[in-house]
Amino acid sequence: MSTDILRIAVAQLNPIVGDVAGNLAKAREARADAARQGADLVLYTELFLAGYPPEDLVLKPAFLAACEKAAEDFAADTADGGPGVIIGTPLKRKSGTHNSIIVADGGKIIAERFKLDLPNYGEFDEKRVFQAGPHMPGPVNFRGVRLGIPICEDIWGDLGVCETLAESGAEILLVPNGSPYYRAKIDVRQQVVVKQVVETGLPMLYANQLGGQDELIFDGASFAINADHSLAFQMSQFEEFVAVSTWKRRAAEGSNHGVWACVDGPMSKIPEKQEADYRACMLGLRDYVNKNGFKNVVLGLSGGIDSAICAALAVDALGEERVRCVMMPYRYTSKDSLKDAEDCARALGCRYDIVPIFEPVEGFLHALTQLFEGTKEGITEENLQSRARGTILMAISNKFGSMVVTTGNKSEMSVGYATLYGDMNGGFNPIKDLYKMQVYALSAWRNGHVPPGALGPSGQVIPQNIIDKAPSAELRENQTDQDSLPPYPVLDDILECLVENEMGVEEIVARGHDRATVTRVEHLLYIAEYKRRQAAPGVKITRKNFGRDRRYPITNKFRDRG
Repeated sequence: MSTDILRIAVAQLNPIVGDVAGNLAKAREARADAARQGADLVLYTELFLAGYPPEDLVLKPAFLAACEKAAEDFAADTADGGPGVIIGTPLKRKSGTHNSIIVADGGKIIAERFKLDLPNYGEFDEKRVFQAGPHMPGPVNFRGVRLGIPICEDIWGDLGVCETLAESGAEILLVPNGSPYYRAKIDVRQQVVVKQVVETGLPMLYANQLGGQDELIFDGASFAINADHSLAFQMSQFEEFVAVSTWKRRAAEGSNHGVWACVDGPMSKIPEKQEADYRACMLGLRDYVNKNGFKNVVLGLSGGIDSAICAALAVDALGEERVRCVMMPYRYTSKDSLKDAEDCARALGCRYDIVPIFEPVEGFLHALTQLFEGTKEGITEENLQSRARGTILMAISNKFGSMVVTTGNKSEMSVGYATLYGDMNGGFNPIKDLYKMQVYALSAWRNGHVPPGALGPSGQVIPQNIIDKAPSAELRENQTDQDSLPPYPVLDDILECLVENEMGVEEIVARGHDRATVTRVEHLLYIAEYKRRQAAPGVKITRKNFGRDRRYPITNKFRDRG
């Protein structure tokens, strides 16, 4: 039996790690949708039934059994004569526990395939919990069409999986993926796919997961490249969608089975850089709050840029009724900050409370008077203000079940310009991987745009005065961040060189930076590692975030002397 037309649905969906029953229900709903659209086959994403990445859940026999049972139940659904399915699941076999897909049609599993190339870098550590497939995968015959099904990293590495599939007679390459977002990642994916299309002469369909999972954001943006290297279709970014594409087989010289091409599919516009970053932060916060069962969130609104953009992200992600902002003034809080915080909360439409911290701070100082006698007042006393605020936010969290949104940016987290058990308190940080100048850029962008799916209002939601004024922690009289740190454009460039690019001091100085400033920033970066280990998780935006990607020792005497 052979066919010359194949309608393939891509299920770009948002699974929840560990929610096997919920993920199966979501898969069934998508298959029913695809059936209504006339699909022959539904392609799901990597490890869909488990949720991706499942990490050490894979080591639990009960979890593996639940995933395999769900796969068998889903395969049985295909007895209804509707679309066949390709869906990801972990499978334990004699050769080990594998990152796998099953192909099901006619009520049964007709093939299993195992991932061969297990990524073990950056945010990935699949070699920790999976064994590589024992042999090169061959094509799967689905209703007369020979499908090659490499799994995610199988198309990125150098093991030759795609070439082997082509040599074995595959006609189309269908790739289930769990590829996390970072800035400009779509371009990187398309380059990888085009390279495989050039080498194999086969079209490739790239299906990518959607949704936030802890710090990782899966942005969807599934697509296909035809054998002539043209973009066949492009699905939307940051949106759940089941899209059906139509593939036709055409006679081709030198080919026994013809050449397949996608002749119909969606062609969505991909957002520009700032919109993409903002939507990634919004999606990450929304999914973290909702998937972990929080009804609402609370954050300290200081009148500064970082808390303002976090408030905007929270309202956009969750709606104004689920966001509470709290201003906690002390003697150094300026009138401008009080006005700016209130104006921001009013523009966003969320609840705004004022809880003065004079009494708790003075209480701490009084309790410590005898211990601190004879010492000079300084950063210890400043940090008591921040820790009083952190305690109040945690008390509100405990009392009302609200998750605390913490608001430190990557520039501050890099150099330790944050107070442990103070402003670092919280459950999740949507701007953890945004440098300070990126925070400014996204704030200005949000004032001119409402991203798709946002629940917040249009217009200026971050008062212009917050964007224009010099940033300050307001922990002492006339304090600004620049008293302690280099100007943020300078600091951010040095940090990007050190963190993202692992550049040496000499290279950074050659860019025009002052040597003493570079070595000081490098030193601050290293000694703040212990703080970052205790920081809340947050959205990954750059190629190298703190936590999953950059894993430096806390005890570390190395310094680059140039």
